[in-house]
Amino acid sequence: MTASQANADRGKKRLLVAHILGQTGKDILVAREDVEVIEFANTIGQDEFRTLLAAQPAVHGVILGLTAFGRAELAAANGLQVVSRIGVGYDAVDVPAMSEAGIPVMIGAGANCDTVAEHTLSSMLALTKRVHELDALVRMNHWHERYRYLPGEVRGRELLIVGFGRIGSRVARLCQAFGMRVRVYDPYVAHDEMRSAGVDPVADLDAALPGAEFVTLHCPKTAETIGLIDAARLARFRHGAFLINTARGGIVDENALAEKLSNGHLAGAAIDVFLPEPPVPDNPLLEMSNVICSPHLAGVTREAVERMAQIAVVNALSVFDGEPQLDNAVNRNAVATLATA
Repeated sequence: MTASQANADRGKKRLLVAHILGQTGKDILVAREDVEVIEFANTIGQDEFRTLLAAQPAVHGVILGLTAFGRAELAAANGLQVVSRIGVGYDAVDVPAMSEAGIPVMIGAGANCDTVAEHTLSSMLALTKRVHELDALVRMNHWHERYRYLPGEVRGRELLIVGFGRIGSRVARLCQAFGMRVRVYDPYVAHDEMRSAGVDPVADLDAALPGAEFVTLHCPKTAETIGLIDAARLARFRHGAFLINTARGGIVDENALAEKLSNGHLAGAAIDVFLPEPPVPDNPLLEMSNVICSPHLAGVTREAVERMAQIAVVNALSVFDGEPQLDNAVNRNAVATLATA
């Protein structure tokens, strides 16, 4: 390596990137001669990840998938300027720790809202139409038992949406198009804003649960929402209701949910997120015919992968270039700190 090459390398920003980053994002990075990319496995262990961070003379940014990032990782990353997530969830990142250090945490806001909304609607329809059970009847040569498994309709049925952000609002529009009656619980959104979207706001979650035939969760995982749907709240659900969780594992008490499904209080559930992930093999939800499971892919389609990749990369580069994408920063206070540094 020549002296000029060594000087050029010293001027580069070093970015650690989860290998699942979509090709669109990788192509953007290839075009940036001032950025050195080090790829790591999305399933890397935390100890191995910290070792990788510490082995670099400097790590200016990370683009994360599943990997957690907290104080220990921050301590191992010399020169860190930005944490960028592939997607919209950030519960695996210690945001207060990053804010204290003046490091923005960036997410792919809007990249997969429609994706999750479509998955939610497809789950409602699959549960109501008993798609999996009817498919099994045909495959198992139980055709003549079909009248014991009559499907239902969603039109005119009451839906309760918990969380009215980018995803929840899209779910509302889709379900309204199917003729459903939509109610929304979100203590952080003004009721007038909800009414302007044509939905009925509710102030008390406990009071709203007994009337809902479908409940779908679209809230972030925070200290406030962990265990939000616990045994007591599941008992308040209307008999024969359906629950859809595409938010995060830990918001729903899975054992309590399994009990309410097995005793017939709830008619079915669609679960995309578990605690832990992957779920343990003896999780009772995995054995239930009235439960639709998916491996945390509600927000991941071929199209969404590329959108998320592009936004994740642009977010990181925007910080490197001194023009951070404010709309995508979870902790805007850190962006302000960065701007004045």
